[in-house]
Amino acid sequence: MAKLKIALLAGGVSGEREVSLKTGEKIYQALDKNKYEISRYDPKTDLKQFFSDAVDKKFDLVFPALHGPFGEDGKLQGMLDMIGMPYVFSGCLASALGMNKYKTKVLARDKGVESAEDLILVKGKNYDTNILISELGLPIVIKPIELGSSVGMSIAKTKEELEKGIKLAFKHDEEVLLEQFIKGRELTVAVMGAKYNPEALPVIEIIPKASEWFDYKAKYEPGASEEVCPAQIPDKVRDKAQDLAKKVYSAVGCKDLARVDFIWSKDDDKLYLLEINTIPGMTATSLAPQAAKAAGLEFPEFLDRLIEGNVKK
Repeated sequence: MAKLKIALLAGGVSGEREVSLKTGEKIYQALDKNKYEISRYDPKTDLKQFFSDAVDKKFDLVFPALHGPFGEDGKLQGMLDMIGMPYVFSGCLASALGMNKYKTKVLARDKGVESAEDLILVKGKNYDTNILISELGLPIVIKPIELGSSVGMSIAKTKEELEKGIKLAFKHDEEVLLEQFIKGRELTVAVMGAKYNPEALPVIEIIPKASEWFDYKAKYEPGASEEVCPAQIPDKVRDKAQDLAKKVYSAVGCKDLARVDFIWSKDDDKLYLLEINTIPGMTATSLAPQAAKAAGLEFPEFLDRLIEGNVKK
């Protein structure tokens, strides 16, 4: 039987390049070389060659191990759609919506999924930090609106930290999302499958060890956080988290795999949406592979399942 030809993309030009390279390497090592013929491309240096090879149909399927802008935000997916090249993970629109944290929240709220109170700042427009604090209170979570891996993100406990955090976030994006801080336990749910009939994998609780919150260091340094899988939480909280994750997944229009993050509030016992990741990380410390393993899927089998869903029978 002929091997399936796969183009594996990793690297790219976003602020999450290093994470993407690690994800790509992890995937390459795990893919069964008896099943797949793998060509590797880094869009930062190989974009023209990749596009030429894609147009010439030199491979059957694209596996984008890319994070952030120009990989996870719909631009790549739209290009592949135009030339009729199938790929793993969500389509153009879902990828674009999932990358924008605010638009994800709007879609989720329409389905009854709660999230923190928020404000949006636009680069070049004036704002008054005193008014921001009066509306949201302190602490305030500051995020570039279209970036992941906690790059450019901070939590401000004072007016000075808020001003500094906004400047940092604007180095990474044209828009910045400010959110009311919710104290609680962070839970994450990987969801697999089709848009309208998804399957939620076991819930994971994230406990940062090296930082106060789940920042870049806590996410990617081995031992910097503890991931409890399955999470030691009441059944009703587990079931609620999985149900809400599937609602967000379907509302955004995802397919194949996404990871949905929540805060389980200490104050009111509710689950609040943080964000969705349409191409979750797959490094040694990543969460989706851990959840898949807890559900009985070893990493190579997990990748097979993602690939098989996109192969024409």
